[in-house]
Amino acid sequence: MNGRDVNIPECPEGNDNCCLAAELRRLRAERDRLLELVETDQLTGLYNYRHLIKSLDHEMERTRRTGLPVALAMIDLDFFKRVNDRYGHEAGNKALREVARICKHRIRRIDILCRYGGEEFALILPGTRLEMAVKTAERLRRELRSTPVNLEGRDVIITASFGVGVYRTRDTFSVEEFIRHVDRYLLLAKSRGRNRVCYRESRVDSLGTDLSREERKALLDDKGK
Repeated sequence: MNGRDVNIPECPEGNDNCCLAAELRRLRAERDRLLELVETDQLTGLYNYRHLIKSLDHEMERTRRTGLPVALAMIDLDFFKRVNDRYGHEAGNKALREVARICKHRIRRIDILCRYGGEEFALILPGTRLEMAVKTAERLRRELRSTPVNLEGRDVIITASFGVGVYRTRDTFSVEEFIRHVDRYLLLAKSRGRNRVCYRESRVDSLGTDLSREERKALLDDKGK
């Protein structure tokens, strides 16, 4: 919404208070529009990293206040570099938009889907326990696997790997630590062959706890295993 769309009644002549209120409404509408732009990924129309951090911080605070858990799913598209290399970056952008559309239509209205960066996405699931979060991730994984994306006249299957974690009142993570915690499960899904969901019961210890930046890049690299 922009300032021109706001229905501002005309002020009676000489009524300065009315005119001031109308101007304040216009400024608030413009502020809200700018905030929305700042927190929106322009390619996919999803929320961006900035909004992810703000929303996750808010939901974690809600967990500490109410005791209701919040789940986070980290999502990475498998072998996406091959899509860009074979069909071009415009087709790759189309694929990202389609993935965003598919996922957005398979989640609840209260869920918050963000583009984390590149071909990575993050999904915040407020008030959600681990079992339901894993079911949601599995549903999205199956939906992506069974929905071809038409690129340059060809139907292309795009799969994704998921890491899922839950923040509870007993946890002491910061926002960034929680993301890194869930990211370990995503890396485990990548290391186990991709196109799967990994979470706490997936024996993440087998992956190790001190991955270097280079090791993480190797696991996410499309030229990896």
